[in-house]
Amino acid sequence: MRIKNILLIIIIFLLSSCSNKTEQQSSLNEKNLNLQVLETYELAMNSLKQGDVLFAAKKFNEVEIMYPQSEWAPKSLLMAAYSYYSQDYYVDAIAELDRFIKIYKVDSNLNYAYYLLALCYFEQIVDEKKDLDSIIKSKNYFNYIIKNYPNTDYATDAKFKIDLVNDILASKEMYIGKYYFDKKKWIPAIRRFQTVVEDYETTIYTEEALHRLVEIYYILGLKQEAVKYAKLLGYNYQSSQWYEKSYSVFNKNYKLSTKQKIRDKNGIIRKFKSLIN
Repeated sequence: MRIKNILLIIIIFLLSSCSNKTEQQSSLNEKNLNLQVLETYELAMNSLKQGDVLFAAKKFNEVEIMYPQSEWAPKSLLMAAYSYYSQDYYVDAIAELDRFIKIYKVDSNLNYAYYLLALCYFEQIVDEKKDLDSIIKSKNYFNYIIKNYPNTDYATDAKFKIDLVNDILASKEMYIGKYYFDKKKWIPAIRRFQTVVEDYETTIYTEEALHRLVEIYYILGLKQEAVKYAKLLGYNYQSSQWYEKSYSVFNKNYKLSTKQKIRDKNGIIRKFKSLIN
């Protein structure tokens, strides 16, 4: 019996000793890993500051792979995306951000990820006649930010960016509408100008779109429709050049010198109102 007790004590001692060694080894490995992660992250940051964004992104990705369950993983992935974005590698940045949003759905920096994603699409807009996909996606993501993170600086800037995007979209509609206008394809031209008036009413193109509708409907002999848009133009933009151009549609003899226009502006408005009322 005494031998069994001694053997039990020895086994317990050996197990305890192995456990302590394992814990010490595990602790040592964790310290080494933390140190390696920090060194790699610092190397990535220094490379980014020096402008070597491809190497920086690679190192940030290494940090994520080395310690995927740590707080460094989402941070490093986001920094990899920013590295690509900073030097206009938008396709790579978008791929990293899509992965971030998919994996880290509750991360505290998710709002920034969406904002950076919207910027990646926004900054790819070069030609409103060609870059429709980038235009639409940037607008959708900016709207998402405004809806889901309304009290952030990202939302404030997103509202400003959406105004710019709407100007671009309205410009595209005007470009196509005037093309149809020149070709005397009245129906598709009307649709384009109406889109500007209805969907982009806060842009700088609304006045001209209203005037073009006045012109088209007058040409088609639909004077009531022409008058309707002339009234809308007069009510909202009665001092604009497009207002006076619409007046001249109804009165072919209307022509004033610059001085007369300045002196008689109020009189023009009254005459125009009496004409369409």
